[in-house]
Amino acid sequence: MHDSEFSRNMERFGSGQTNPYEPEIGSLPENNFSEKDMKNVNKTGTTTIGLTTADGVVMATDMRASLGGRFVSNKNVQKVEQIHPTAALTMAGSVGGAQSFIRTMRIESNLYESRRGEQMSMQALSTLAGNMLRGGPFFMVSPILGGIDEEGAHIYSLDPAGGVMSDDYTVTGSGMQLAYGVLEQEYEEGLSNEEAKTIAARGIKSAVERDTGSGNGVFLAEITDEGVTINGHKNFDDVL
Repeated sequence: MHDSEFSRNMERFGSGQTNPYEPEIGSLPENNFSEKDMKNVNKTGTTTIGLTTADGVVMATDMRASLGGRFVSNKNVQKVEQIHPTAALTMAGSVGGAQSFIRTMRIESNLYESRRGEQMSMQALSTLAGNMLRGGPFFMVSPILGGIDEEGAHIYSLDPAGGVMSDDYTVTGSGMQLAYGVLEQEYEEGLSNEEAKTIAARGIKSAVERDTGSGNGVFLAEITDEGVTINGHKNFDDVL
């Protein structure tokens, strides 16, 4: 490129136009919710659980969505979704923000695999999730990321400010204190997926009994080297 052309391009950039030598990034949507608006936002309320096991990862959620915790707006919300061949993400917080976040994470995971010919590691996936929450438009979400890679099984709790914390097990949502009580007593290293599913379901059932934001059944996700399997159960007796 001639010096004169380079100078013209840099002059355009200095005047507020796009720099031709940098990737072009679209603007992120913004929200201007007031406190009054928040009372009418669909929220998952929620109890979500993630456990590492000897076989992989187990995740569990309830099925209820509510309007500001006052009115049950949906009794069959699937709050755990596959986003990667061997990883899943739970929903906690605003339904719209969580759904948008799950779609975006799934797209980014697929793009990475298409461009590089390999799957994202869980470390890379958790870093991406934290960065997106910290700088993105995903309103009021606090999900759990779980999955398997070459290094083994992983569970990460993610906060709305982009914090990422790894642990053997974690809980998020309005019923977290009730569910944590069950996990603190029953979780131990070396659980099979079948044992972990029973413990996770007990944790959700405990929260459902007392937390008005949680209810209507349980979704259980099982993650192994072979992939992600998700099943819903309206009756806790089916899994306890």
